[in-house]
Amino acid sequence: MPANVTFILGGAASGKSAFAEQLCANAGKDKVYWATAQVFDAEMREKVSRHLKQRGEGWTTVEEPETAAHVLAPLFSDQVCLMDCATMWLSNHFLAEHDLDAATEELLSAIGRCQADVVIVSNETGLGIVPENKLARRFREAQGRLNIALAARADTVVQVTAGLPLVLKGVL
Repeated sequence: MPANVTFILGGAASGKSAFAEQLCANAGKDKVYWATAQVFDAEMREKVSRHLKQRGEGWTTVEEPETAAHVLAPLFSDQVCLMDCATMWLSNHFLAEHDLDAATEELLSAIGRCQADVVIVSNETGLGIVPENKLARRFREAQGRLNIALAARADTVVQVTAGLPLVLKGVL
């Protein structure tokens, strides 16, 4: 049976991760945190530390910046997996100059085969001004395409703004 997929999106620091973590905590299942970020500097180490403290105990953390199947394939129906976040996952592929369409297909395929519920956090990058440089515009377009694909696959889509959830698709 395919995973129940919940897609949470919002702007930076909108409260989407905290909301997603609470959804997972309320699921009554073993919680797996899929960390997609790579820590390259002190600022990122501090952010990871804040997220660990915010999450609290009871999570199994899997650090995997790119390959969805490595994280999702071993999971079972008594688990819920929080992917935080799709934007960092995309950044990893984007900066490595991977084929983004192929990476997205691999991600969607892994989600489709996963037995666990999956909660995905992503940034909405299309609400601001048009970036002034080509790289940022390319990334914004890639993020938009990824968000559209994930929203299409998801059973439930929630936008979080100022910590407040708005269900766009499905039910919580």
